[in-house]
Amino acid sequence: MAINTSHESAHGKDAAALGLGDDEQIVLDKIKTIATQNDRFRFTWGADYTIPGRIVMTPGIADMTPAAKAIVMQRVQHFNTFTEDNDPYEDHTFGAFEFEIAGNSYNVFWKIDLYDKAYEFGSDDPSNTEVTRRVLTIMLASEY
Repeated sequence: MAINTSHESAHGKDAAALGLGDDEQIVLDKIKTIATQNDRFRFTWGADYTIPGRIVMTPGIADMTPAAKAIVMQRVQHFNTFTEDNDPYEDHTFGAFEFEIAGNSYNVFWKIDLYDKAYEFGSDDPSNTEVTRRVLTIMLASEY
């Protein structure tokens, strides 16, 4: 999977072309950094130790067959269908997909929350991996 690291936002808005000021550009750059880190965390399934975090699943996912869980893992890792509807902040913290296996249909959500190092509160600087820990939660839509 190629991770988009361009200076254009996920929804095609270029900050310079929009005439944004320096402060707005800084915010957009941080959002792009967070999105890139979130993509990397998902794609490596947490194995990239430069982007620390945890992956958890709800009982509905845990109770799936091994084959179904493998599909979920692959779909979460390679998810790239970000739109203004499912990614309004362009930080790649949410995704949803459906799949079928062995006659069963599943609607799956995943989300990434950005915590402080103790996993107690939200991170003060989500773009800084030194102070941020990610939690990727995978669930059935019905468990949301």
